[in-house]
Amino acid sequence: MKRILSLFCGCFLVFSEAGAQSDLKFTVEEAPEWSALFTRTKGWFGGDGIYAIPFNGSESGLSASAKTMFIFSDSMVGEITAGKMAPGAVMVHNSFAIMRGQKPVGDSLQFYWDKHPNGKAETVFIPKTPKTGPTDYYWLGDGFFNTALNRMFIFGYRVKQVSDGTFGFEEVGNTLLKIDPSAIGAVEKQEGSFKSSWYDQKDTPFFISKETGDMGSFGAGIYVNTKVAGAPAPDGYVYVYGVRGQAKKMLVARVKPEDFERYDRWRFWDGNTWQTDMMKSAPVTDKVSNELSVSALPDGRYALVFQEGGMGRHVAMRIGDTPVGPFGPIIRLYDCSPALTKKSYFVYNAKAYPHLSAPGELLISYNVNSFDFLKDLADDPQLYRPRFIRVRFKDQAE
Repeated sequence: MKRILSLFCGCFLVFSEAGAQSDLKFTVEEAPEWSALFTRTKGWFGGDGIYAIPFNGSESGLSASAKTMFIFSDSMVGEITAGKMAPGAVMVHNSFAIMRGQKPVGDSLQFYWDKHPNGKAETVFIPKTPKTGPTDYYWLGDGFFNTALNRMFIFGYRVKQVSDGTFGFEEVGNTLLKIDPSAIGAVEKQEGSFKSSWYDQKDTPFFISKETGDMGSFGAGIYVNTKVAGAPAPDGYVYVYGVRGQAKKMLVARVKPEDFERYDRWRFWDGNTWQTDMMKSAPVTDKVSNELSVSALPDGRYALVFQEGGMGRHVAMRIGDTPVGPFGPIIRLYDCSPALTKKSYFVYNAKAYPHLSAPGELLISYNVNSFDFLKDLADDPQLYRPRFIRVRFKDQAE
């Protein structure tokens, strides 16, 4: 059914082709208690990206998870003294944190990275697959706890540096990381160290190289549409979203949880049906970001949350009838300009966290970075971290 939406003062009106009106009202506010949780001066003090994985697999939040794993890509580890980075601060290519409970309090969150014998911080997840090149490293995509296989899965984008500068990198492959949940307990006992032997990694075919035209990769977002995940309309599939090309076109794949590692069981949406050829995937929308989320809404539809255009200043949302869409026009939720305190700063990769959200709400993060990263980080070492907002959906009877 075709939908036309208009945004005014936190309320957008949805019209069907027959002209029937349905209002979805909401307000948006900052969530300073969550932003403060990631404003730190010792240990981890900044990072690219942030995905959150509930340990009990309840992505919807209907059954509160006792623990959540936050994962980050390039991360800063060290100390900030008198507002400046202390000597010895380093960047590692990825890190993670474990939060106990659901409340954003300071002692609920513990960060982890690997450690060299000399104590220096090192990257956690390091590519060691047959397709890995000598200088490849991982950026992390989305992940989830697969209750059917009793393992945590995380997408790792293999990346290599091709030049200097903030964007001097190139994605070259796609990998699936598999973690035994018992390893996380071992990590917590080690208090800040992670061993490469505690996880498996496997190359996937879910990377579209630039030789085929627009480059793309799957793993930008995951929606687990199963009963155990708390999905309101479960069909038993895990939906995995990909992003392709400069237009940020979104692609969709799906697979049963028990078949997640069986790549021949994956199916790709071609605009009409699910089929086996990834290269026939059809974009279901565009102007998304390389990190995003799809979440069920109180009215039975789905919210696709992203940063408009990839690095636009607006946290945005599109509404879909199903996890595959069709998705409506862009709804701008929040203008991130207050975080752009320098002309060189930019914002990116907004996404939602249903399992950390109160009923009728969506907690959403976005990231801040700089085109002149090293210089700006020296002046403002806490620029490089997620900020949070909260969307409250109102009862239509109000």
